[in-house]
Amino acid sequence: MAGGAREVLTLQLGHFAGFVGAHWWNQQDAALGQATDSKEPLGELCPDVLYRTGRTLHGQETYTPRLILMDLKGSLSSLKEEGGLYRDKQLDAAIAWQGKLTTHKEELYPKNPYLQDFLSAEGVLSSDGVWRVKSIPNGKGSPPLTTATTPKPLIPTEASIRVWSDFLRVHLHPRSICMIQKYNHDGEAGRLEAFGQGESVLKEPKYQEELEDRLHFYVEECDYLQGFQILCDLHDGFSGVGAKAAELLQDEYSGRGIITWGLLPGPYHRGEAQRNIYRLLNTAFGLVHLTAHSSLVCPLSLGGSLGLRPEQPVNFPYLHYDATLPFHCSAILATALDTVTVPYRLCSSPVSMVHLADMLSFCGKKVVTAGAIIPFPLAPGQSLPDSLMQFGGATPWTPLSACGEPSGTRCFAQSVVLRGIDRACHTSQLTPGTPPPSALHACTTGEEVLAQYLQQQQPGVMSSSRLLLTPCRVAPPYPHLFSSCGPPGMVLDGSPKGAGLCFLSLHSSGEHPSVWGTVFLFVPAPDPGSLGQRPHQTRLAALGQLHGCWSGAR
Repeated sequence: MAGGAREVLTLQLGHFAGFVGAHWWNQQDAALGQATDSKEPLGELCPDVLYRTGRTLHGQETYTPRLILMDLKGSLSSLKEEGGLYRDKQLDAAIAWQGKLTTHKEELYPKNPYLQDFLSAEGVLSSDGVWRVKSIPNGKGSPPLTTATTPKPLIPTEASIRVWSDFLRVHLHPRSICMIQKYNHDGEAGRLEAFGQGESVLKEPKYQEELEDRLHFYVEECDYLQGFQILCDLHDGFSGVGAKAAELLQDEYSGRGIITWGLLPGPYHRGEAQRNIYRLLNTAFGLVHLTAHSSLVCPLSLGGSLGLRPEQPVNFPYLHYDATLPFHCSAILATALDTVTVPYRLCSSPVSMVHLADMLSFCGKKVVTAGAIIPFPLAPGQSLPDSLMQFGGATPWTPLSACGEPSGTRCFAQSVVLRGIDRACHTSQLTPGTPPPSALHACTTGEEVLAQYLQQQQPGVMSSSRLLLTPCRVAPPYPHLFSSCGPPGMVLDGSPKGAGLCFLSLHSSGEHPSVWGTVFLFVPAPDPGSLGQRPHQTRLAALGQLHGCWSGAR
């Protein structure tokens, strides 16, 4: 049980959502590993919001994501639908039939070499066939496994990544994976291509009852369920699955928060006319129906368009990624999510999902857009005021929701999170008697710097800001997207290549008020000396902002 945590249940619907979710849970795992290996108390974020404790058939405690994911037949590769923590060969049912037997076996998918190394580093398979995992925070579980030598870094190659399960580090509960067997992941036939197909999936008693059973399993063990976060593909039939799932949640768990992240992979090809039409229609239908049943909806994509016409992918001057690889795109989007969800994952003074949505939404406007600037320009010797002053009065972020530039808008409320910046960099260290070059340099705390900057950028806007010392942490298999950084994440060559700034917003048009939000992500380089037994982890700091705006005439 999660104790006093304000639990959140995550739903991952679709294959690209699986990619984003795999990176997301890998980041949570990296943070848990740091807390365990360094023997430090847990930071400002409460892991019990997203994780649950359990017990295997052999009595060993486990710590697994509070997660339900749905994907198509053939998408799991070597990952077993029931997971690997609760398997017990000794409890297999005995065969009572004495007659002739015929055995039919399906050829197993070859396991990604990265996962072979991962299993060696994360636990051990004992002689009785039982998987022994490493320890989990707060003394939960057995003592950590130790080795005489430091394991080599576990980094898969992009060519070896075929499906999201090829790089998932986290063990899942047997109730997490729900496969839709009537549609195929690979091939041209039997695909889940249209919104209506996806909507009809959860109208079938088989899949609806299975989803409801899994929801009841997770929800009934929660002390205080604050809501659900849905990671849902928008470009294919899973937009219909997500819409129907959101409707089910709204009907059965009225009053709980439902925050939906609509996900689209990178740019698409102009020559695929039929698929492009499906992509456009699925995205439009998905956004409309998801908005009707969610507290907050945000499309996220590194493509330049939601489907009206093909555009160039989002360009970050100091971030090197391949937009055609879901492995790369999903890593960036997962990093943004890890910061924007901070307000309702805090240990102290958290904002519930419902309150966050109520604060940002106005007159029923709930659709969100996002943007980013990566990296955040913090060079060696700079302070937070120095870095923020470089932006001037211009908005420095690049749209991250494939909806174009949010021009002609006004904010009315915003919620900001700044995380992972060293305390010594929060304020300007001026020599006594030196006049401050700006109002930001005169601030005495980092919280005051952040609040002052937001007031300068958006005068008259109601702002809520938080400053966290806890950084985001990423470890292999997170791809190498950042370069030219040294410990603890400062730029070595004078150009900011080790950080990120991301923007999330609620958007509408015409005469009606709407909401905007912003997330700033700061990604310093690895600090091997502070990573305990987990090598090659990266400290990831982030500044996140959510705010509201008006668009057009009032």
